[in-house]
Amino acid sequence: MSVYRIYVEKKPAFAVEADSTRRDIKASLGISLTNLRLFNRYDVEGIDEAAFDMASKTIFSEPPVDNISLELPELAGNQRLLAVEYLPGQFDQRADSCEQCIQIMTQGDRPAVRNARIYLLEGELTEEQFAAIKNHLINPVEAREASLEKVDTLKTEYEIPTTVETLTGFTGLDEKGLAEFVANYGLAMDLDDIKFCQDYFKNTERRDPTITEIRMIDTYWSDHCRHTTFGTIIDRVEIDDETIRKSFDKYVEIRDELYVGRNKPMTLMDLATIGAKKLKKDGKLKELDESEEINACSVKINVDVDGVSEKWLLQFKNETHNHPTEIEPFGGAATCLGGAIRDPLSGRAYVYQAMRVTGAADPTVPFSATIPGKLPQKKLVTTAAHGYSSYGNQIGLATGEVTEIYHPNYAAKRMEIGAVVGAVPESHVVRDVPDPGDIVILLGGRTGRDGCGGATGSSKSHTKESIHTCGAEVQKGNPPIERKISRLFRNPEVTRMIRRCNDFGAGGVSVAIGELADGLSINLDAVPKKYDGLDGTELAISESQERMAVVVSPENADKFMELARKENLEATKVAVVTEEPRLTMDWCGNRIVNLSREFLNSNGAEKHTTVHVCGGKVKPVNNREDTKEDWIAHFSDLNICSQKGLVERFDSSGGKYQMTKTQAMAAKLPVLQGETNTCSIMGWGYNPYITEQNPYLGAMYAVVESVAKVVAAGGTHSPCWLTFQEYFERMKTDPKRWGKPMAALLGGMEAQLQLGCAAIGGKDSMSGTFEDIDVPPTLVSFAISTGDARTVISPEFKQIGSTVILVLPKYNADGTPDFESVKNVFTRVEKMIQDGQVLSAWTLGFGGVSEAVFKMALGNRVGFKFAKQLPCELLFNPVYGGFVLELAGGVAASEEEIIGMTLIQPVLENADGKKFSMIDEFQ
Repeated sequence: MSVYRIYVEKKPAFAVEADSTRRDIKASLGISLTNLRLFNRYDVEGIDEAAFDMASKTIFSEPPVDNISLELPELAGNQRLLAVEYLPGQFDQRADSCEQCIQIMTQGDRPAVRNARIYLLEGELTEEQFAAIKNHLINPVEAREASLEKVDTLKTEYEIPTTVETLTGFTGLDEKGLAEFVANYGLAMDLDDIKFCQDYFKNTERRDPTITEIRMIDTYWSDHCRHTTFGTIIDRVEIDDETIRKSFDKYVEIRDELYVGRNKPMTLMDLATIGAKKLKKDGKLKELDESEEINACSVKINVDVDGVSEKWLLQFKNETHNHPTEIEPFGGAATCLGGAIRDPLSGRAYVYQAMRVTGAADPTVPFSATIPGKLPQKKLVTTAAHGYSSYGNQIGLATGEVTEIYHPNYAAKRMEIGAVVGAVPESHVVRDVPDPGDIVILLGGRTGRDGCGGATGSSKSHTKESIHTCGAEVQKGNPPIERKISRLFRNPEVTRMIRRCNDFGAGGVSVAIGELADGLSINLDAVPKKYDGLDGTELAISESQERMAVVVSPENADKFMELARKENLEATKVAVVTEEPRLTMDWCGNRIVNLSREFLNSNGAEKHTTVHVCGGKVKPVNNREDTKEDWIAHFSDLNICSQKGLVERFDSSGGKYQMTKTQAMAAKLPVLQGETNTCSIMGWGYNPYITEQNPYLGAMYAVVESVAKVVAAGGTHSPCWLTFQEYFERMKTDPKRWGKPMAALLGGMEAQLQLGCAAIGGKDSMSGTFEDIDVPPTLVSFAISTGDARTVISPEFKQIGSTVILVLPKYNADGTPDFESVKNVFTRVEKMIQDGQVLSAWTLGFGGVSEAVFKMALGNRVGFKFAKQLPCELLFNPVYGGFVLELAGGVAASEEEIIGMTLIQPVLENADGKKFSMIDEFQ
């Protein structure tokens, strides 16, 4: 059959993307174009002319808004064309969707579709300017310049591999040879790990390994999959700060209490989890849902459905894609959300809300200031936001809270965190230990080369060469498939057949299936592929997205697959649970992996370190005076100014004018039948400028801030649950670098114990180093509780003439919160909100009281007058656990707490009568 080609362009009234691209080139590169036109070019093979004509008007275009043509327009003298297409092997969702739609339309075989984007640039451009535009529009990690010539066929002849290399001579390498081996193969393992591997193959297996085994082991033991840094044994701890020393002594006492008769090593992972263990032992974590499945944080809650209490599981998880988003921001951020969704989803929960907290360097700096080997910060910021929102929109998931944190050291590597909330009736979930003979079904997407090495890449420091060498590590998302899995898992008939489930994230088949049972026989030939030409190693470690590994009993396998097909999902039997505790993989008639479970679970050579915690005093971050100039400068700070352009992609602002930024997100539980007012409420906390001064206090404040945001929205601090995201520089062998995460985790532990809120899950990412730049010490705390939707409130001022009060907890001389005071404040504010005494609430954050009243005022353009002069440190700096409350009429307040009242005019008025117009001065 012929290859048909069509060009599709938005009609001028709808050419928003083309105009946006033109304006972006002007703003980013300083290059003015008189016009820019954007065409989507489609080549299609495998259909006849009649089907092509029909597809042209129904699939490739929308006649009311698109123009179609079979040829590009003739070029004038000052016009140039630039064609861009995905690299071979990169998943193209647009082309894939077209193929599926055409197949549905014709009810025949699936055709081949190839897509390219054609930019028609109009303007007097020099060769240097054209090259700059080309560099701006093409990320070499995922795309390339395409030819303008027509093609005779879309078929690609792949060389089909049938053998996997055995690394002959590996067991005989000396230390120098092993070091060269690690370098030559680009492994994340260190020298001790590869020695450990060599000893295993030499003395236990008595053979040389295959390349698949080495790549798989490297993936299994990567920091991303096995938290190697957090699992390093701490031999000695030196602490300079007396306050931090007391928390460390408490940690040691708890270890002695919990681990009686056990010789459990001291590690960062133990420190990260011991708070929850202690609270559980003390009977303060009765709602924890425990099982051998580790998919997401899971707690048992009661949900009111039409007045009847039902037992549900509330699941939540935060996920990072710092590494892939730094390399390819759209795909990295999109699959950050996709990966976050799949964790609760694999726990059979329906994910109904998302939160996005990111970290970047200054995106307003000129492109010329971009660090060599890096993408410009503006491109990272805007493209990542586009990727995350695109994925959420396609899967139908609301992102209820979005904030970007700015700190110059996130130039080392961007921070991309997606946190999600899901829920499922407890009766829908079965968790069993797989038995020999059980079937493992691969459900969902097909496997490609995208994501090969992503887990190990995430465990490495970045260099200026990374953007050119790490492209294959970035996964490509396919949200429509994940949406289908979400629909499938809402069916209790399906979920009750699942004995154990794991999502395909880092490590692909090797980890997702490999973690399901101690003994597994995997048939890689059965793994569905996006295209031919993949070898056994690629099939084993590819991190292609939107896949699930499901264990079912043999008698349920066919029924499960039939129900999957009804949702238009591929489901394939790819493995069998075995009695012998070994992981085997067969491909093309060869056994290319055959490893003992004990060896895999060892996580490599034992690592040891010493730790030196320095501590340090915390100075105010914002040194301002109560002047008009300083107020303007304060609200111009990237961490305080409006992020409306970002937020509008997701919708998390309030008030008539949609200008008051929300601090938390709330959503009703996703009941399928009936009505409920039971809702979940989630908030977050973190300040990089405090945490870099003292990670201990920074983490402690993060916990308090996250819980306070939940309280301010109408939630409760008891019960309330936490999940942490730790993000630090490469540890190397420097005890002081190791001291930063230890200090942060000690602060987090102390806050958990004092507030009675357990961090029952989290994520650590320890690769935030680019050459000589390190990310700021980062511990982001996410807090979640349940509440009644009828008492949830938003932060914008509601009425004119309202009394506004400031409620503050006490702090100790060493900078730590007085936690009894914090809890008393939380309890008081919770009761006031539940009793209807509070119209709006804001918990103090980065910008202090000034930020609170200003942002509360913007949503409804309600003004504010200060009743008294506040200290500048309080005006412009955070007091975590403090609240600004707008009181309902008739609610009494003490003169000591009253700070002002709301006004009809949209102005800010100082106690001395000076007025600033919020509209004229601060736009």
